[in-house]
Amino acid sequence: MKVVSLFRLGELEDELVEKFPQVDFKFIKKAKNIPFEERQSLDILIGYDGELDESFLKDCPNLKWIAWYATGVNSLPLDYLKNHNIKLTNSRGVQAKQLSEFILAFILDDYKKMRTSFINQQNKVYDSKMVGRRLSGDKVLFLGTGAIASRAAKLAKAFDMQVIGLSNSGKDKEWFDEVYKIEKLNEVIGEVDIIINALPETNKTIHLLQYDHFKQMSNDALFINVGRGTIVKETTILKVLKENLIRHAYLDVFENEPLDENNPLYELDNVTITAHITGNDNNINKEVTDIFVNNLKHFLNNKDLIENIVDLNKGY
Repeated sequence: MKVVSLFRLGELEDELVEKFPQVDFKFIKKAKNIPFEERQSLDILIGYDGELDESFLKDCPNLKWIAWYATGVNSLPLDYLKNHNIKLTNSRGVQAKQLSEFILAFILDDYKKMRTSFINQQNKVYDSKMVGRRLSGDKVLFLGTGAIASRAAKLAKAFDMQVIGLSNSGKDKEWFDEVYKIEKLNEVIGEVDIIINALPETNKTIHLLQYDHFKQMSNDALFINVGRGTIVKETTILKVLKENLIRHAYLDVFENEPLDENNPLYELDNVTITAHITGNDNNINKEVTDIFVNNLKHFLNNKDLIENIVDLNKGY
């Protein structure tokens, strides 16, 4: 059994080798650097590389499983994996810890006017009459009720916020006051104070949010996107912000990444941009490796994988 990693894992490499002496581990930085002979003989790929594509996978005739060290799998050739019976697992739930904290940080940054205070500091302005806003009682709408949204909803409830979710199933979930099917989007989007996209990228979610949805939002609404940038066209979000249809947006993901230095989003005052960093976490490799280890134990015993299995038909 040969396992090839798409990046280096530091001290975790020795731990894996020691724990599974029957497995031949190879740790190589980047898919493009994996020699052809290793591709031909590998059984399992672990790690993350945004450049991993179908062309590479065609060089891996024995590949049985990819343990993806990220939550989103939209960059992978899912149809190829499905047609060749290659299993896929991801880091779902691990990055939710970091992402949910960022979501709350964005809300607090906005509600407590921290950006204004920083600007005042730079301009040596002391404004003791500035008034922030309470989270208590405000309504937050999560597009998606998966691991990220659920953990963030738990934090929101600690601040006595009203939490609403939209999902494919519309099933009730812990920490949500109400959950509706995604088809109810038009009915609820204008009734909330904060809209947070935490949906994965699928054929159904690409450009799900249209200009008219933002027109239905309150002019005082806050939009946060930590899911996928493709939820809304870049031209649409630019138009929305330029026309001040909503008060502010926190964007960590974009339709086209990375943002070019001349991107007009940089010129706007009613948007806060982070560079797709909300899932970055010093502890993630260890926690995702723990998931991989649990799955590998079952895999080596000819049993089914048990954690974070991706449905290749759904894309998450």
